[in-house]
Amino acid sequence: MPKLISVRLHGRGKIRYFDPGAYDLKSGSAVIVQTDQGLELGLCTGMITEVGEDSPLAKDLQGILREASEEDWAQYQENLELEKEAFAICQQEIDRHELPMKLVAAEYVLNRRRLIFYFTADGRVDFRLLVKDLASAFCTRIELRQIGVRDEACLKGGLGMCGRCLCCASYMQDFYPVSIKMAKEQNLSMNPAKISGACGRLLCCLRYEEAAYADANKRLPKRGDLVDTPKGKGVVQEVNLLKESLRVRLEAEGEEGESLIFPATEVSRIKRRSNKERK
Repeated sequence: MPKLISVRLHGRGKIRYFDPGAYDLKSGSAVIVQTDQGLELGLCTGMITEVGEDSPLAKDLQGILREASEEDWAQYQENLELEKEAFAICQQEIDRHELPMKLVAAEYVLNRRRLIFYFTADGRVDFRLLVKDLASAFCTRIELRQIGVRDEACLKGGLGMCGRCLCCASYMQDFYPVSIKMAKEQNLSMNPAKISGACGRLLCCLRYEEAAYADANKRLPKRGDLVDTPKGKGVVQEVNLLKESLRVRLEAEGEEGESLIFPATEVSRIKRRSNKERK
């Protein structure tokens, strides 16, 4: 069966999979790989895993060239320092050319035959003169890549409102569509500050339990529905989707009854109220 190991290139960004070959690698091992950009140093983020022949991860796997040596690691560390200088110089050139773009990161391939600058912008940017000046300054191949704000958060990293490392910068492989409907289904506040991530877009984690919330919303009564409980009939005041429990205001003759919490399994819906009636 094919074997693979996950590798995070350049210590950031998305994880890619490679064939470990005869190398005995483990999480944290530094390796040298060949990518479309050139030679790169990456850190293994998992253990060697066997997958099925029909697994999409097993298709077009590139092999690990070698384990990183002390010289490779020293070169990588030196590149990190040079990237800081390159970032500063590029920012100066952007300001001089008055280009409407925000520089995000600079990245050298291991052998420094290519220098990549990542930036964000509202639209297309004509940076031909900028590339020409940068090529003269660094005497290497220059590449400018326009990325989105979610990719920017992935490259920069940081902590989310949960206190943990951003999902996109730690383990997420792809960005999936997230909609405001997901936040509504989970009964979250529509305050943008509470449902937006570091990138300013809707939180990626809204998608994680979307299927469970959608299923619960289909099965459970809605707020305002008339239901039958072990204590009698009442109207649903509040729905807790995670606990699958309902707060019900019981009906009493001539007056409002008490408000009690019941497990959803003990409640049956008698009548579904319309949206107009709920309001």
